[in-house]
Amino acid sequence: MRIILKTSPNSQPVPFDYQAKLVGCIHKWIGADNEYHDKISLYSFSWLQDGKATEGTLTFPHGARFFISFYDEHVVKDIIRTILDDSTMFCGMEVTDITLAKAPDFAKRDLYYCGSPVLIKRKMENGSSRQFNFNDAEACQYMKETLVNKMHVAGLEEDDTLDIRFDTSYHKKKLKLVRYHAIGNKASLCPVVIHGKPETKHFAWEVGIGNCTGIGFGAIY
Repeated sequence: MRIILKTSPNSQPVPFDYQAKLVGCIHKWIGADNEYHDKISLYSFSWLQDGKATEGTLTFPHGARFFISFYDEHVVKDIIRTILDDSTMFCGMEVTDITLAKAPDFAKRDLYYCGSPVLIKRKMENGSSRQFNFNDAEACQYMKETLVNKMHVAGLEEDDTLDIRFDTSYHKKKLKLVRYHAIGNKASLCPVVIHGKPETKHFAWEVGIGNCTGIGFGAIY
């Protein structure tokens, strides 16, 4: 289930690294002691849209738009109720409108765009952590592995037809360095092609692609 949120304009400058602030809002709306802390994330959310860069910060003169998706629709309903009680966000913004997003016809759609950059990472045999992007041959297999793992956690049957890859023909694809709690993450802003059953694509549309969807990576639309 997905909702689209519209906010009021900001009254204070919004830093480029606002991601942690947005994560804080999501968890405030879910509930401080919610079960989603430190667990595999069966949800995703986009970055803020409609912003302009001004003197090293962001501004949203007409407000921002973003979406939140959860596999568990009951959580979305709880979020809506909580926002109605406390719509405040950060930098003077607050939620002014909530709209239920209509899901696309997944039987007819294979191409999906990034609502936030896709982060792919794996722990290596030597204990180090490595990040992958659309330039790496392993990236597609790792995106599939992560989604299959989430399907297993959600209790869904494995989809033998599932295949995920970056659409590297997209001429505006790029890598984006994202700092989250002082850690640099090199993520991919590149559309993804998902082949599989409609219900599998619907699941991916809700929970996102790649790692760390719970902190604002890998949301697709």
